Amino acid sequence: MPVRLHPDVPAGPLVGSLPDDLPTTVEAGLALAVELGRRAPGPGEGSTADLWETLATLAAADLGAVRAIEPHLDALAILKQAWRDAPDGVWGVFAAEGGDEPLTATRDGGDVALTGVKPWCSLADRLDGALVTARTADGGRGLFAVSLRASGVDVLPGTWHARGLAELASGPVRFTRVAGLPVGDPGWYLERPGFEWGGIGVAACWFGGAVGVARTVHAAAAAKPNPFLMMHLGAIDRGLQDARRALAEAATLVDAHTPASRMLAKRVRATVAAVVEDVLARSGHALGPAPLALDAAHAKRVADLSLYVRQHHAERDLESLGTAVAAGPAPW
Repeated sequence: MPVRLHPDVPAGPLVGSLPDDLPTTVEAGLALAVELGRRAPGPGEGSTADLWETLATLAAADLGAVRAIEPHLDALAILKQAWRDAPDGVWGVFAAEGGDEPLTATRDGGDVALTGVKPWCSLADRLDGALVTARTADGGRGLFAVSLRASGVDVLPGTWHARGLAELASGPVRFTRVAGLPVGDPGWYLERPGFEWGGIGVAACWFGGAVGVARTVHAAAAAKPNPFLMMHLGAIDRGLQDARRALAEAATLVDAHTPASRMLAKRVRATVAAVVEDVLARSGHALGPAPLALDAAHAKRVADLSLYVRQHHAERDLESLGTAVAAGPAPW
């Protein structure tokens, strides 16, 4: 069942083309990523709602699978914005920073070599390539396309202990003089409008995961209703409708290339993250321990979503939103 942002509008071609059996494994997600990449619109191209509905629909089925698909589509959208051709295989985007050996880019004649350790590299052992951020000689931050099959790429094992998204190892990767192809000018990756658009696409995945959890609550309420279960279901519906409207409005604004994309992304991600956390809490209260212990699909979805939504940095991101709001006239 598709997850719709505009329920009263016919479904777009991308979400309408999804197979009846949606992927529920990383392997199936990687295979579908290549197929979807051939025809998926990028955000801001006029069909953003269709793109985000597709991500939400896939997330409602399995969050591990969509975590294999969303970065590939994001990588293709970034390359398209940089006027570069789509690569072969499945790609990811490794843009997290941190660690004691940050990834750096150095020039040797006309070539660029990447050296250091990149954290949070999801599926690095199964992807063909990635767009990777690295520090440049002038202290800036550049984006580089790299082959993950190249000599000098070492996925560091034994670092992923998560119970959520357990099949999606996201540990560090060591790069030792690995060739990198510059994508855009230094700083371009963060400055382009698509940076914020991609962040809202991740929120669409969170939304889809929450829909998947809510469907379990709905099934329980339909089978054996009680007042407390109905109360939680009503609150879950209210929250999901808030998240849906936020994403639907954002899709329209992104397609119109409305200014203030960064503020829009902060607001939408905060709204969806708050709804997700409420759905997770209410589903536990409504259903009790049984589905968490005995329903493998529900237990996995709850664990996956609990980890995935932590890409929203809670109070830190709310402080960032508050600072942005305070910098201008009151927006309400």
